[in-house]
Amino acid sequence: MKEFIDGLIASNAFLQSVPVDLVYLAAMVTATVAVLLVVLTLFSGLGTYAERKVAGHMQDRLGPMRVGPHGILQFLADGIKLFLKEDIIPALADRKLFIIAPVVVFSASFASYVVVPWSDTLIVSDLNIGILYILSISSVAVIGIIMGGWASNNKWSLYGAMRAAAQIVSYEVPIALSIIAVILYTGSLSMQDIVEAQAGGLHKWFIFRNPFLFLGFFLYFIAGLAEVNRVPFDLPEAESELVSGYNTEYSGMRFAFFFMAEYANMFIVCAIGTTLFLGGWNGILPDPILPGVVWFMGKGLFLMFIMIWLRWTLPRLRVDQLMYVSWKVLLPLSFLVIFGSALWILL
Repeated sequence: MKEFIDGLIASNAFLQSVPVDLVYLAAMVTATVAVLLVVLTLFSGLGTYAERKVAGHMQDRLGPMRVGPHGILQFLADGIKLFLKEDIIPALADRKLFIIAPVVVFSASFASYVVVPWSDTLIVSDLNIGILYILSISSVAVIGIIMGGWASNNKWSLYGAMRAAAQIVSYEVPIALSIIAVILYTGSLSMQDIVEAQAGGLHKWFIFRNPFLFLGFFLYFIAGLAEVNRVPFDLPEAESELVSGYNTEYSGMRFAFFFMAEYANMFIVCAIGTTLFLGGWNGILPDPILPGVVWFMGKGLFLMFIMIWLRWTLPRLRVDQLMYVSWKVLLPLSFLVIFGSALWILL
């Protein structure tokens, strides 16, 4: 990498006039963004493939089979199709907000990957406020959803956007409270510090540290389903009620941005759950048999499979049931997790 950058500087008069440190920084940022984009695109594409295959096998059929071995390249065909489709903007839509909205949603999902600890050495930036950063940056997505729903000038889109805003804001509270219980144990907001505090085998993972953290994991996962609009909390895009919800008027690549962001967010929720409760890149034994990134990916993808499994198993909640679960079930239990964990530590 260094030799490549030195060669570029030597062959370009403009780069020779720029401070060398600035050139190196720009090159590293560009390379990091490119790698993250590839990873996020692959996760999103393979997530759609996994969704369709799991759904097919659960319904006693095969799912995609024609494009590539066992249909593995179907997501590439779908991506090319969306890229080539006409980009339609409704005549009465707020054009600027309509265009910006999917970019805001996708950018929030993309930025969340910066602090994901894939292994003890593989992380883009180990921020000392990593958890706070993820909670903050992921909240930006709801702004893009509201923008898209309102700018579409479509009542179904607006209904979906309002539902998404109410749902995401409501379920962020139990998520944050369940995370606080983990922070009490580690005394740090760094993702790597949290994973390192769980080193030493299966019994050191926070999910098995005490009964309250065991409950906290399930509270986090249930609220995480609502955060990414998955069944049984998929009211913002309930097809039987709202056509397609906040993205009803979108087509082509703008629709693809919303679609990619949904699957990218699914993995982020699973990655945070893996980091906080399932030992992150630590294995089940004190001495790791497999590389840390393999353990991390295995746990994260297993949780993602559970999300897909639930979609084809559970019915959708009503709006009043959705709010009831958040404020009258998950919230009191989240406070129980915090106070119970604090008391367990003291005793």
